[in-house]
Amino acid sequence: MAQDQAASPQVELEEFEETAEFSELEALRAERDEMRDKLLRALADAENSRKRADRDRREAEMYGSTRLARDLLPVHDNLSRALQAIPEESRDASSALIEGVELTLRELTNVMAKHGITTISPATGDTFDPQLHQAMFEAPLPGTKAGQIIQVMTEGFLLYDRLLRPAQVGVSSNTAG
Repeated sequence: MAQDQAASPQVELEEFEETAEFSELEALRAERDEMRDKLLRALADAENSRKRADRDRREAEMYGSTRLARDLLPVHDNLSRALQAIPEESRDASSALIEGVELTLRELTNVMAKHGITTISPATGDTFDPQLHQAMFEAPLPGTKAGQIIQVMTEGFLLYDRLLRPAQVGVSSNTAG
């Protein structure tokens, strides 16, 4: 019996040490799992930041010139109006001037296209699209359907896929066509 009593504290001590080691091991595993989770989150955040920065850089390259492009649109409009305003009877006498204005307008259009600016040129009879057109007036016109373009005042422009300026149009309000 004395031997049992003597062995008993030793067994209790071993059990306590095993329990303490097990608790310490579990704490280390929990800390490891927590650190792994933090590492994975940090890596995901870094990847998201890289992707966001890359997207922002691409958008800045593509759309950074929006203000300049909008400022050039009136130049395009004025050159187009100048060509339209020349009366037929004076075209022969002013052919060199007209050719110069046409070349300038063509060059401006080419430069704009090179930088992703495309023209929205609706035609009479096309269907009005509120994503690309701005209705300046609505009027009934015989032989047309409601929502058809009946007059184009100015062309619109896109910068890649973004609208710089809608085409300004007149739209038919006929209910029966």
